[in-house]
Amino acid sequence: MIPDTLLFAFALFDTGFILFILVYYVITLSDLECDYLNAQQCCSKLNFWVLPRAGAHVFLTILLIMNGHWWLVLFNFPLVTWFIYDIAKIPSGNMGIYDPTEIHNRGMVKKHLRDCMIYLGFYLIAFFIYLYCMIIALLKGDPIRRHEEEDIVTEF
Repeated sequence: MIPDTLLFAFALFDTGFILFILVYYVITLSDLECDYLNAQQCCSKLNFWVLPRAGAHVFLTILLIMNGHWWLVLFNFPLVTWFIYDIAKIPSGNMGIYDPTEIHNRGMVKKHLRDCMIYLGFYLIAFFIYLYCMIIALLKGDPIRRHEEEDIVTEF
């Protein structure tokens, strides 16, 4: 087991990493929408970060399971199942979740942008939850008399 302070510090780092990836996704998809990038470049850039993003989230969920933070596991579990579903439903022959032949033909740019905004909202909420949990873990116990064994007696 990992101490709670280190677990939540890692959770903050991990969530921050995923937030930066999602901001990169939004910028790249908006560049595709404005025709600054072609579909092949955009999809190859986005598909490169799909597995690291999902892996980081799954690894964090596994760490939360190992430390017994069940409410946080329940909070993260729907997104883990969505990642597994999203990766499993990739049709054979496609480049990945983001496919250049389908991204313009079926209007998938708006759908992917919407999904990125939903992910951004989820991870922003998760970031502040992990920050709160880290602060609580740091302040567990009496912070003033943490190392003193005797009581302080004041006489009037």
